[in-house]
Amino acid sequence: MKQSQLFPKTRKEAPKEAVSINHKLLVRAGFIDQLMAGSWTLLPLGFRVVQKINQIIREEMNAVDAQEMLMPLLHPKEIWSETGRWDKADEIMYKLKDVHGKEYVLSFTHEEIVMDLLRKNIKSYQDLPVSVYHFSTKFRHEPRARSGILRGREFMMKDLYSAHATEKDLMDYYEKVKEAYRKIFNRLSFNFKVVEASGGVFTDKFTHEFQVLDAGGEDIIYTCDKCDFAQNREIFEGKEGESCPKCKEGKIVKKEGCVEVGNIFPLGTWYAERMGMYFTDKDGGKKLVWFGSYGIGPTRVMGTLVEVSHDEKGIIWHPQVAPFDVHLIELPGGHGEEVYRKLKDAGVDVLWDDREVSAGEKFSDADLIGIPVRLIVSGKTGDKIEWKERTSEKSELLSFEEITSRLNI
Repeated sequence: MKQSQLFPKTRKEAPKEAVSINHKLLVRAGFIDQLMAGSWTLLPLGFRVVQKINQIIREEMNAVDAQEMLMPLLHPKEIWSETGRWDKADEIMYKLKDVHGKEYVLSFTHEEIVMDLLRKNIKSYQDLPVSVYHFSTKFRHEPRARSGILRGREFMMKDLYSAHATEKDLMDYYEKVKEAYRKIFNRLSFNFKVVEASGGVFTDKFTHEFQVLDAGGEDIIYTCDKCDFAQNREIFEGKEGESCPKCKEGKIVKKEGCVEVGNIFPLGTWYAERMGMYFTDKDGGKKLVWFGSYGIGPTRVMGTLVEVSHDEKGIIWHPQVAPFDVHLIELPGGHGEEVYRKLKDAGVDVLWDDREVSAGEKFSDADLIGIPVRLIVSGKTGDKIEWKERTSEKSELLSFEEITSRLNI
């Protein structure tokens, strides 16, 4: 893509109200725009990043046999009343009425909607298990809509739901999804912990959060310095410095500034009981479905990536989620259009800075946008191309073939 055509342009200054790093850099670099508190537009660069995050998530969801679909965002009051959550979740729900006085809510999650789908379509144990997911917008009345795109009132969520004939089958699948989430966050290059959390009103079992460490967030966890033990502050009953209750060898360490990027819940039969979701087992008996829910916030993931991967110049994207593979910088005397065309023909996703601005402005914008590889052509580079990585001060002259080889084309 030609940078002269990219919408919008970069900004020199961050918004005055911006406090978090992701808010400052994502807005300045032209990835997101704030409509109002907690409501963000994904601009073309930001949409590209989120698409790549979603594809990583999608691949790992498909690998555990989940099926992708898309559910409505506008829900009737009646379905939420079946579980009692129309009243219990009132503080975070956006409710509305139509011209006839009929009441609705904008989706803040989809358990009730999935359970309704199940009871319409699941009759026998032979129809189970089922696991379905979608990427969709969620609406939650967040009283503290701050920290940029980390905490919003309208945001993207990947939510997976699974239904099972037995508790054992649910918990077996729960562990598969937990491992799938580990793979996702490893592929995103996060330093994270799988953290035990309270089951709340839905289950007497622990649920699990996926917390990114040192990410400028508001969460606090307690973890062992030797093993994988980790609990959030709501359930942790010990003290920092004590021996680990799991391995007995390590010491408990308090970790502040964490950001929760995913969570998984074994919900048991709570929803099935309230919504009448029964199936017929092998012996002809009537049984309740066992239910699980699993969420990742792709837009929150994007914000968290910026919080943990930046410097004083701007964003540093990992190659797997960068908006483009390379940033081509054309300086006076360079053959930018020829290189741009050859890169595209070779299958490289490239942003070509063809603008008539100073070299300093081009380099400054390249650092701010954060594409991992910068290619420079000028009168000085001749028939070679200067290769410079975003995280290095060194550069080298390479042939076009050497460039494509390094890019694994």
